[in-house]
Amino acid sequence: MNSLKRILLVEDDPKDVELTLTGLAEYNLANEVVVAHDGEEALDYLYRRGNYQRSTASRCSNKSERTKTSR
Repeated sequence: MNSLKRILLVEDDPKDVELTLTGLAEYNLANEVVVAHDGEEALDYLYRRGNYQRSTASRCSNKSERTKTSR
């Protein structure tokens, strides 16, 4: 059975983030969505640099948010 993959959303506009998360929730996706607000933060997440050096379960910076799309 396939495990759910994380979705990395790179978006700097909070309204677009909300719109995207709402759209994903309408399709009842249970994937975790990690939001990065710029390309540098996205690369830090992907390469586990800066605020993302710790394990994936415990890391979350002030600039990013982690959420589940299902509500």
